[in-house]
Amino acid sequence: MRTYPALDLTWPTRPDDAHLERILAEIDVDGPTAVEERAAGARVFFSSPDPRRRAAIRIIALDPSASCTPVDVPDEDWAAHGQASLTPVTVGRLVVDPTDRPREKTSDVIFIRPSMGFGTGHHASTRLCLGLMQRILLSGRRLLDVGTGSGLLAIAACRLGAAKAVGIDHDEDALVAAKESVAVNDEAERVTLIAFDLTAKASIPGAPFDVVVANLTGALLVREVATLVGATARGGQLITSGFMTEEEDAIVEAFERFGLRRADRLEEDGWGAVLFTRNGAMRELAI
Repeated sequence: MRTYPALDLTWPTRPDDAHLERILAEIDVDGPTAVEERAAGARVFFSSPDPRRRAAIRIIALDPSASCTPVDVPDEDWAAHGQASLTPVTVGRLVVDPTDRPREKTSDVIFIRPSMGFGTGHHASTRLCLGLMQRILLSGRRLLDVGTGSGLLAIAACRLGAAKAVGIDHDEDALVAAKESVAVNDEAERVTLIAFDLTAKASIPGAPFDVVVANLTGALLVREVATLVGATARGGQLITSGFMTEEEDAIVEAFERFGLRRADRLEEDGWGAVLFTRNGAMRELAI
């Protein structure tokens, strides 16, 4: 049976949500694939043991009072727990349903099976992206979902009127989960999924897009700003999230250096999201 490497984070007294979010933000660089909140702390999942080990070192260095216990979680345990604990999430006119309860299929409901693919709508950054997507015109446009995870944002784009959505991710488990999501939601004709490593310094297939959504980490957004802007069509829009609000100024500065303009923003529970617009007269970018 397949198992997933995870870290159980516990404290003598459970820290407040803000401290826990900062701990999780600190280990974003190690690529956690999912987070399960617990009474004494949290269980953080990783794609392999090496990033788990690096994350534990970072956490202890940041907060010596934390205990980091490595565990290997059977796949069926994760799925069973996810099905039991997650409930539907509503953002604007969209409902994200991560359960197996029968529900009528409508254009406003998106079914996402709990899995190691990030994106059931229960993380603030995902909700923020969904919120900003509903503040712009998507009808008839092409959208790129960078780090697609479960495929939720690509599917949501089509439900909001996009003619085509492309989801890219370098994680094989995420792409498997995304393919399942696309099939369950009957969006195979409009959603395309591609294995792609954003850090490869290559042009993204199908670029440029009318709208780009990048729910990543603050550090990755800044590091890959040229690639993300290059994937955005002239006159297009770029939604960024996955960063803490205290990182927002640095992210805005990085994208404004490439000629983008901050047009809107949202925040929730210490997490931020920014909508940028790309001026049609902007210079060509060397990716």
